[in-house]
Amino acid sequence: MKNVFKVLMLIAIVTLTIMCVQSILAPMVFDKELKEREVLIRDRLIAIRSAQLGYKNIYGTFAGSFPDLKTFLSEERIPFLIKEGELTDDQLKAGMTEQEAVKKGIIRRDTTWILAKDTLLGKSFDVVTIDKVPGFESYSFSLDTATLSSPSGYTVPVFEAAVKYDVYLADLDRQLLINLKDKALKLKRFSGLRVGSVEDINNNAGNWEIF
Repeated sequence: MKNVFKVLMLIAIVTLTIMCVQSILAPMVFDKELKEREVLIRDRLIAIRSAQLGYKNIYGTFAGSFPDLKTFLSEERIPFLIKEGELTDDQLKAGMTEQEAVKKGIIRRDTTWILAKDTLLGKSFDVVTIDKVPGFESYSFSLDTATLSSPSGYTVPVFEAAVKYDVYLADLDRQLLINLKDKALKLKRFSGLRVGSVEDINNNAGNWEIF
Protein backbone atom coordinates (compact mmCIF):
# COMPACT_ATOMS: atom_id res chain seq x y z
CA MET A 1 0.00 0.00 0.00
CA LYS A 2 2.84 2.35 0.86
CA ASN A 3 4.39 1.85 -2.57
CA VAL A 4 1.05 2.50 -4.27
CA PHE A 5 0.60 5.65 -2.19
CA LYS A 6 4.10 6.84 -3.12
CA VAL A 7 3.40 6.25 -6.80
CA LEU A 8 0.12 8.15 -6.61
CA MET A 9 1.83 11.01 -4.78
CA LEU A 10 4.56 11.11 -7.42
CA ILE A 11 1.96 11.18 -10.21
CA ALA A 12 0.11 13.96 -8.43
CA ILE A 13 3.31 16.00 -8.00
CA VAL A 14 4.31 15.52 -11.64
CA THR A 15 0.81 16.44 -12.82
CA LEU A 16 0.75 19.53 -10.61
CA THR A 17 4.19 20.55 -11.84
CA ILE A 18 3.14 20.18 -15.48
CA MET A 19 0.00 22.24 -14.84
CA CYS A 20 2.04 24.98 -13.14
CA VAL A 21 4.55 25.08 -16.00
CA GLN A 22 1.75 25.21 -18.57
CA SER A 23 0.02 28.02 -16.69
CA ILE A 24 3.27 30.00 -16.86
CA LEU A 25 4.17 29.15 -20.45
CA ALA A 26 0.70 29.50 -21.99
CA PRO A 27 0.53 33.32 -21.72
CA MET A 28 4.09 33.59 -23.04
CA VAL A 29 3.30 31.41 -26.04
CA PHE A 30 0.06 33.32 -26.64
CA ASP A 31 1.77 36.73 -26.54
CA LYS A 32 4.60 35.55 -28.80
CA GLU A 33 2.20 34.19 -31.41
CA LEU A 34 0.01 37.28 -31.15
CA LYS A 35 2.91 39.63 -31.85
CA GLU A 36 4.34 37.57 -34.70
CA ARG A 37 0.99 37.18 -36.44
CA GLU A 38 0.02 40.81 -36.01
CA VAL A 39 3.25 42.04 -37.62
CA LEU A 40 2.28 40.30 -40.87
CA ILE A 41 -1.35 41.36 -40.65
CA ARG A 42 -0.47 44.99 -40.01
CA ASP A 43 1.80 45.02 -43.06
CA ARG A 44 -1.06 43.72 -45.21
CA LEU A 45 -3.49 46.30 -43.79
CA ILE A 46 -0.97 49.06 -44.53
CA ALA A 47 -0.75 47.77 -48.11
CA ILE A 48 -4.55 47.89 -48.36
CA ARG A 49 -4.49 51.47 -47.08
CA SER A 50 -1.86 52.49 -49.65
CA ALA A 51 -3.94 50.92 -52.41
CA GLN A 52 -7.12 52.61 -51.19
CA LEU A 53 -5.47 56.03 -51.03
CA GLY A 54 -4.17 55.57 -54.56
CA TYR A 55 -7.64 54.53 -55.69
CA LYS A 56 -9.17 57.61 -54.06
CA ASN A 57 -6.66 59.91 -55.75
CA ILE A 58 -7.91 58.65 -59.12
CA TYR A 59 -11.64 58.15 -58.52
CA GLY A 60 -12.38 60.51 -55.62
CA THR A 61 -13.72 57.73 -53.41
CA PHE A 62 -12.51 54.46 -51.91
CA ALA A 63 -12.96 51.05 -53.52
CA GLY A 64 -16.05 49.35 -52.13
CA SER A 65 -14.79 45.82 -52.75
CA PHE A 66 -11.54 43.93 -53.12
CA PRO A 67 -12.30 42.96 -56.75
CA ASP A 68 -12.52 46.69 -57.60
CA LEU A 69 -9.29 47.36 -55.71
CA LYS A 70 -7.50 44.49 -57.45
CA THR A 71 -8.64 45.68 -60.88
CA PHE A 72 -7.35 49.16 -60.11
CA LEU A 73 -3.96 47.86 -58.97
CA SER A 74 -3.58 45.48 -61.91
CA GLU A 75 -4.87 47.66 -64.75
CA GLU A 76 -4.80 51.36 -63.84
CA ARG A 77 -1.73 53.47 -64.51
CA ILE A 78 -0.93 56.45 -62.32
CA PRO A 79 1.57 59.31 -62.76
CA PHE A 80 5.06 58.91 -61.34
CA LEU A 81 7.56 61.76 -61.22
CA ILE A 82 11.10 60.91 -62.32
CA LYS A 83 13.63 63.17 -60.62
CA GLU A 84 17.25 63.33 -61.71
CA GLY A 85 19.55 65.88 -60.14
CA GLU A 86 19.05 68.48 -57.44
CA LEU A 87 19.73 72.19 -57.25
CA THR A 88 22.92 73.05 -55.39
CA ASP A 89 23.00 75.45 -52.47
CA ASP A 90 24.71 78.06 -54.67
CA GLN A 91 21.99 77.72 -57.32
CA LEU A 92 19.28 78.09 -54.70
CA LYS A 93 20.99 81.16 -53.20
CA ALA A 94 21.19 82.63 -56.70
CA GLY A 95 17.40 82.29 -56.95
CA MET A 96 17.32 79.56 -59.56
CA THR A 97 14.05 77.60 -59.64
CA GLU A 98 13.54 73.95 -60.58
CA GLN A 99 11.63 75.07 -63.68
CA GLU A 100 14.59 77.16 -64.84
CA ALA A 101 17.01 74.33 -64.10
CA VAL A 102 14.88 71.91 -66.13
CA LYS A 103 14.81 74.29 -69.11
CA LYS A 104 18.59 74.62 -68.98
CA GLY A 105 19.02 70.85 -68.78
CA ILE A 106 20.71 71.03 -65.37
CA ILE A 107 18.18 68.67 -63.80
CA ARG A 108 15.46 66.39 -65.14
CA ARG A 109 11.83 66.23 -64.08
CA ASP A 110 9.60 63.93 -66.16
CA THR A 111 6.25 62.37 -65.45
CA THR A 112 5.66 58.81 -66.57
CA TRP A 113 2.65 56.54 -66.16
CA ILE A 114 3.27 53.34 -64.20
CA LEU A 115 1.02 50.45 -63.19
CA ALA A 116 -0.70 51.34 -59.91
CA LYS A 117 0.53 48.19 -58.17
CA ASP A 118 4.17 48.88 -59.03
CA THR A 119 4.00 52.47 -57.81
CA LEU A 120 1.95 51.94 -54.66
CA LEU A 121 3.04 48.48 -53.47
CA GLY A 122 6.10 47.45 -55.46
CA LYS A 123 6.58 45.16 -58.44
CA SER A 124 6.92 42.02 -56.32
CA PHE A 125 3.59 42.47 -54.52
CA ASP A 126 0.99 39.80 -55.33
CA VAL A 127 -2.29 41.64 -55.93
CA VAL A 128 -4.27 38.37 -55.82
CA THR A 129 -3.54 37.99 -52.09
CA ILE A 130 -4.18 41.56 -50.96
CA ASP A 131 -7.50 40.59 -49.39
CA LYS A 132 -6.16 37.46 -47.64
CA VAL A 133 -5.21 37.34 -43.95
CA PRO A 134 -1.49 36.38 -43.81
CA GLY A 135 -1.08 32.94 -42.32
CA PHE A 136 -4.82 32.30 -42.64
CA GLU A 137 -5.33 32.55 -46.38
CA SER A 138 -8.72 30.82 -46.26
CA TYR A 139 -9.98 34.01 -44.60
CA SER A 140 -10.32 37.47 -46.15
CA PHE A 141 -10.29 40.88 -44.53
CA SER A 142 -13.63 42.63 -44.32
CA LEU A 143 -13.84 45.80 -46.40
CA ASP A 144 -16.41 48.55 -46.10
CA THR A 145 -16.84 52.19 -47.12
CA ALA A 146 -19.02 55.08 -45.98
CA THR A 147 -19.38 58.84 -46.10
CA LEU A 148 -19.24 60.70 -42.79
CA SER A 149 -19.83 64.33 -41.84
CA SER A 150 -16.96 66.19 -40.18
CA PRO A 151 -17.57 68.61 -37.26
CA SER A 152 -17.11 71.47 -39.73
CA GLY A 153 -19.84 70.12 -41.99
CA TYR A 154 -17.74 68.57 -44.74
CA THR A 155 -18.57 65.11 -46.09
CA VAL A 156 -15.61 62.76 -45.86
CA PRO A 157 -15.34 59.39 -47.66
CA VAL A 158 -13.92 56.72 -45.37
CA PHE A 159 -13.07 53.04 -45.56
CA GLU A 160 -12.37 50.22 -43.15
CA ALA A 161 -10.46 46.96 -43.62
CA ALA A 162 -10.39 44.61 -40.64
CA VAL A 163 -9.95 41.12 -39.22
CA LYS A 164 -11.03 39.90 -35.78
CA TYR A 165 -9.07 38.02 -33.14
CA ASP A 166 -11.38 35.05 -33.67
CA VAL A 167 -9.87 34.57 -37.13
CA TYR A 168 -6.14 34.68 -36.46
CA LEU A 169 -6.00 33.56 -32.82
CA ALA A 170 -8.63 30.80 -32.82
CA ASP A 171 -6.06 28.01 -32.58
CA LEU A 172 -4.44 29.42 -29.44
CA ASP A 173 -5.40 29.14 -25.76
CA ARG A 174 -9.18 29.61 -25.63
CA GLN A 175 -9.30 31.29 -22.22
CA LEU A 176 -6.55 33.75 -23.10
CA LEU A 177 -8.41 34.63 -26.30
CA ILE A 178 -11.59 35.21 -24.29
CA ASN A 179 -9.62 37.44 -21.90
CA LEU A 180 -8.18 39.47 -24.80
CA LYS A 181 -11.62 39.98 -26.36
CA ASP A 182 -13.09 40.92 -22.98
CA LYS A 183 -10.34 43.52 -22.50
CA ALA A 184 -11.08 45.04 -25.91
CA LEU A 185 -14.79 45.17 -25.07
CA LYS A 186 -14.19 46.92 -21.75
CA LEU A 187 -11.87 49.45 -23.37
CA LYS A 188 -14.34 49.95 -26.24
CA ARG A 189 -11.73 48.92 -28.78
CA PHE A 190 -12.08 46.83 -31.92
CA SER A 191 -11.57 43.15 -31.16
CA GLY A 192 -8.81 42.57 -33.68
CA LEU A 193 -6.85 44.67 -36.17
CA ARG A 194 -8.27 47.22 -38.56
CA VAL A 195 -7.20 50.18 -40.63
CA GLY A 196 -9.54 53.12 -41.18
CA SER A 197 -13.06 53.26 -39.79
CA VAL A 198 -16.60 53.64 -41.10
CA GLU A 199 -17.72 55.02 -37.73
CA ASP A 200 -15.14 57.74 -37.09
CA ILE A 201 -12.96 60.02 -39.18
CA ASN A 202 -9.51 58.86 -38.10
CA ASN A 203 -7.36 59.79 -41.10
CA ASN A 204 -7.29 56.13 -42.18
CA ALA A 205 -5.19 55.14 -39.18
CA GLY A 206 -4.68 51.60 -37.99
CA ASN A 207 -6.09 50.89 -34.53
CA TRP A 208 -2.56 49.89 -33.43
CA GLU A 209 -1.39 53.39 -34.41
CA ILE A 210 -4.00 55.16 -32.28
CA PHE A 211 -3.48 53.50 -28.90
